[in-house]
Amino acid sequence: MILSASPVWHPFTQHGLGEPIPQVERAEGALLHCADGSTLIDGISSWWVITHGHCDPRIVAAMQAQAGTLDQVIFAGYTHAPAEEVARGLIRLTDAALPSGDPLRHVFFSDSGSTAVEVGLKMALGYWHNIGAPRHKIVVMEHSYHGDTIGAMSVGARGVFNRAYAPLLFDVETIPFPEGDGRNTLDALEALCARSDKPAALIAEPLILGAGGMLVYGADVLRGMADICAAQDVLFIADEVMTGWGRTGTLFACENAGITPDILCTAKGLTGGSIPLAATLSTARIFEAHCSDDRARMFFHSSSFTANPITCAAAAANIAIWEGDDVRGRIAGLSAYMAERLAGLATHPALENPRLLGAIAAIDLKTGGAAGYMSDVAPALRAFFLERGLLLRPLGNAIYVMPPYCTSAPQLDAIFDAIGEAASQFGA
Repeated sequence: MILSASPVWHPFTQHGLGEPIPQVERAEGALLHCADGSTLIDGISSWWVITHGHCDPRIVAAMQAQAGTLDQVIFAGYTHAPAEEVARGLIRLTDAALPSGDPLRHVFFSDSGSTAVEVGLKMALGYWHNIGAPRHKIVVMEHSYHGDTIGAMSVGARGVFNRAYAPLLFDVETIPFPEGDGRNTLDALEALCARSDKPAALIAEPLILGAGGMLVYGADVLRGMADICAAQDVLFIADEVMTGWGRTGTLFACENAGITPDILCTAKGLTGGSIPLAATLSTARIFEAHCSDDRARMFFHSSSFTANPITCAAAAANIAIWEGDDVRGRIAGLSAYMAERLAGLATHPALENPRLLGAIAAIDLKTGGAAGYMSDVAPALRAFFLERGLLLRPLGNAIYVMPPYCTSAPQLDAIFDAIGEAASQFGA
């Protein structure tokens, strides 16, 4: 067994493989600078979080200013200006981006994408409990991933991610991933929602399943799922943790389908990726079901650092960037260039299933062996890209690119050129 000299236990890392763990000292834009003097192009936005670029000076300045004024205060029964500003900004942005359906009117803060999902699930179950019509079942989509806390794992696909923790997970109903026109998915959802024992909610990653392999489905299917939920009075929870803040080409993926979910979960890009913060937005009826003179009907969820002022200052600065800059234009330009490069890779005999959605590009490597997240080619690909100065982390044999929106054409060329080289070296 290979033992590490460091006491740090890293996430999603098999330390027994002895893979190198670079020490990153500083970053700016799309670049990471390591302790050994090397520089990496961050091709995956440091796990899908960085949007405008590392260390955006406007976000950094906002955090610095806030840190010297109010660093932390209990949020149960207290508030502060940065949280109020972010909540109002989120409502303003979603009102503009998601005009169809009941508007999102309330914002509950938490700390990560996984906890934002936990909050959304608890909101949904609490809603039905508090109106006196308790429902307990959650509907999920095949291949989905919503996080690594217990509730979030329960509504994700069962497999290698959570096999060891199966005794802790609650049962869910699963609808298939869309095929063709997606009728298989919509028919399955309609059947579940039409039962006498209706589910409490459907939770879905809109338009693209991230950890499931960057699997893309159409806006018409997303809209169809939302319509079925509305018609059958089943709550729809949109997990926009990864898809939000421009990744799919619009501010939120639900915008592509012209829908407003009952509950929307956001994190990652909420602060521009600079510092952890999450939020779960709900319609008025979800909030009102918890609003009472009966203390037993309050929403029982919190963490010590809920709505930390420094994180909220970063989010407020990010919202100001979205409202003041042409971020969508930058994303459109990035997407167009990635489309050109992806089309070139699509002709490679060892690559298949090219797909592009906004600022996300993905393609599968033919290996001749097992595909999926646990494909044996993944560690070799990571090492190959690292040697070429790239931070890319394939999902098994699915190679994807999700760069910060400031990434230049030469930087993208380096990424896509390396993917082509990798396909020639490791493809079947």
